[in-house]
Amino acid sequence: MTLSAHDIAETQTCDEVSETTSSEIAGDEVTSSELLTVHSARALAGRNVVFAGHGLPTLAVSLAQHTVAPDVEIVYESGVTGARPPAMPRSISDSILVPGAASVMPMTHLFNYVLQGQRIDVGFLGAAQVDKNGNLNSTLIGEDWEHPDSRLPGSGGAIEAMAGAAEIFLVMRRHTPRTFVESLDFVTSPGPKTAAEAAVGSMPAGAGVTHVITDMGIMTRFAQDEELTLTAVHPGVDPAEVVRQTGWSLQVSPDLETTLPPTPVELALLRETLDPTRIYLR
Repeated sequence: MTLSAHDIAETQTCDEVSETTSSEIAGDEVTSSELLTVHSARALAGRNVVFAGHGLPTLAVSLAQHTVAPDVEIVYESGVTGARPPAMPRSISDSILVPGAASVMPMTHLFNYVLQGQRIDVGFLGAAQVDKNGNLNSTLIGEDWEHPDSRLPGSGGAIEAMAGAAEIFLVMRRHTPRTFVESLDFVTSPGPKTAAEAAVGSMPAGAGVTHVITDMGIMTRFAQDEELTLTAVHPGVDPAEVVRQTGWSLQVSPDLETTLPPTPVELALLRETLDPTRIYLR
């Protein structure tokens, strides 16, 4: 089933959206994972080539293929490009990604010719921490490198995506002062502003983080010297609470919008077609 962005928007009238919560639309509660995935997928409308990170980014890109971006080409760190798997992959290296893919290449070729070759429109990532300039931490939590509070998986392909993709979309499961911080515990993937200030090595080719989707709303930034700004909140979310849950003095757009709740069609695709065993919808 493939729907256009117009079809999705038209599944509810504006009056219905204003009077109905997301849980009422589905007839039961919409989980945070479902909310994040739907809004992440919608953000991909008009994008052509997406580097999909592990977890919700993988699910979101798959949902976009069925809705707002049916022709999107998905690129995975494992070397698979143009993937159209018959079922939801359990990881970015799942063998189910190979049948029907446009190509499978060594990771060195993918990083050298696709990511560094600036052939990615959007790098879709997750992270443990993000700051106001869109720098990411996926390495450790705590100030002591030798004995951190938590040691995380590390960069993976995130730093290459930050350096080579035209823009980065970030999905964060939790919006708290511990995840949206004034200063990162470790800078794993520096954005363009921080890289330029360091003036060492190659500079990121793209805009860095332009969209952050959280369980409270959406932040955006589009220029190197801009901070992340709250531009939309989910229905029922108080913008003041988003500010309180952010570790820096968050700017709020004067044109703040309220997002449209997930539609029955989007939820059915997630629950019945894409992730019925809830690999990612936990």
